[in-house]
Amino acid sequence: MVVLAASICTKGGKAVLSRQFRDMTRARIESLLASFPKLVPTNTQHTTVETADVRFVYQPLEDLYILLITNKASNILQDNETLHLFARVVSDMCRGAIDEREISRNAFELLGAFDEIVSFGYREQVNLMQVKSVLEMESHEEKIQEIIARNKEAEAKEELKRRAKQLEMQRREQQRRAAGSSSGGSGYMGGGITGYSPVPQAAPEPIRATPSPSTTQTTTRAPAFRGSGMKLGSKKTKQAELIDALGGEALATTPLLAEASVPQSPSVSAPPEPKNERGSLPEVEHESIHIAIKEQISLSLLRDGGVESMEIKGDMNLHITDPDVAHLRLTLAPPQADGIPASAIQFKQHPNVAKFTPGQDRVIALKDPSRAFPVNQSLAVLKWRYAGTDESNVPLSINCWPSPSNDGTCEVNIEYELENQKAELYDVVISIPLPAGSYPSVSSHSGSWSLDPDSHSLAWSIPYVSAGEPSGSLTFTVGGDDAGAFFPVEVTFVGKGSLAGVGVASVSKIGDDEPPSYSVDSMVLVDQYLVV
Repeated sequence: MVVLAASICTKGGKAVLSRQFRDMTRARIESLLASFPKLVPTNTQHTTVETADVRFVYQPLEDLYILLITNKASNILQDNETLHLFARVVSDMCRGAIDEREISRNAFELLGAFDEIVSFGYREQVNLMQVKSVLEMESHEEKIQEIIARNKEAEAKEELKRRAKQLEMQRREQQRRAAGSSSGGSGYMGGGITGYSPVPQAAPEPIRATPSPSTTQTTTRAPAFRGSGMKLGSKKTKQAELIDALGGEALATTPLLAEASVPQSPSVSAPPEPKNERGSLPEVEHESIHIAIKEQISLSLLRDGGVESMEIKGDMNLHITDPDVAHLRLTLAPPQADGIPASAIQFKQHPNVAKFTPGQDRVIALKDPSRAFPVNQSLAVLKWRYAGTDESNVPLSINCWPSPSNDGTCEVNIEYELENQKAELYDVVISIPLPAGSYPSVSSHSGSWSLDPDSHSLAWSIPYVSAGEPSGSLTFTVGGDDAGAFFPVEVTFVGKGSLAGVGVASVSKIGDDEPPSYSVDSMVLVDQYLVV
């Protein structure tokens, strides 16, 4: 069958929406649609009419007609089946009354759905649910960004409340001190019979690697209040708060001071180096045939368990440096029994690459066997996409468990576990947000950790995660009793291999039995990986 166009028109033949699948002018379509109502017989159950050139397969749609314009040699049974699918799609997408206004309002989505049903005039093997799934294409990245923005806004509000409370306390303290000075005469205590003495505060200047008597004396001296008031966002203020939280005796042993302090240097910093997306992933030596497989994962896990959304996008690039091996074909590895099924992955080949044959090995080769792949040029020969919510396909699971206590603090236990035992992850960093103004006390951990002052989060770093060392944990205590303040947890890593199970089984040269040498570089990058 060959579908020339799919159209929606009024009872009088006025075109409301039309999608042409073959080269046809607008004047030709409007002429055919204008003549169509005159050909429709009255008092008949037939749904097809013919002219000398084309056939109309139509169906009433309330006050409109939905019709397919096909050639006269097409299969009428298949035409009717295709027409019914078009009608179901239109009825599903236009929830209200199906009229010209509703069709025009949903024109863009309807045209996209028409393209999913018919391609270049031929029916695709799809049903209504598959068409709806393709058209939805929800952007979970946008949802994640909205969650992050809301959390940042809530954190900023809490920080403002805390700062306002500090300023109010400082103002009241100054008033009490002024009142005490006026009533106490010239007494050196300045408070008279009130017994007032200022609250000791730690000064930021005498921070040293080891405690000394001078340090203790300085931290217990009451500094005079300055007329300028508290400076919001001051780096020295955060250091003073950190010292108060840890205590003077802990400064010599805890690594937190060196990690949290910010060097005060007037020198101009050097320009940032270009980011290396490979990180610690070992380099692969390139052969004359080099195949680069790169995947990007976007994942949103629920803190109570389950997957909110998961998407894997991948592409395969072929780079040939020797013209003698340019006539070749690649055979992909068969799907893994315990991995993502091949039926759940959507593949898209380069226009010059032949489609996969159903039921046979997945082979990448040019449609024209006489042609050769380009030399000294990286060519994207294959792309794929997987979207789903199957928890068994998650490469790395994260369990973050905050436990508020009665003393205003919260103990947080967080652990990771490698779910895909065939994966190798490098440079794993798990970032846990911290409550505003609070700093953690880490009691146990694997790997290493540090504080990120920009996002006020604890960054837990694990250099390498594999089946040999599949899990690890970290425990810390921090001020605050809101369990939601520790989310979303963000994870980054660089993986080796393919999460979708796409690999190369063999490479063969066309017309030659001796297989050429080749190299494969498979890498997985993180677009978004959150626990919300």
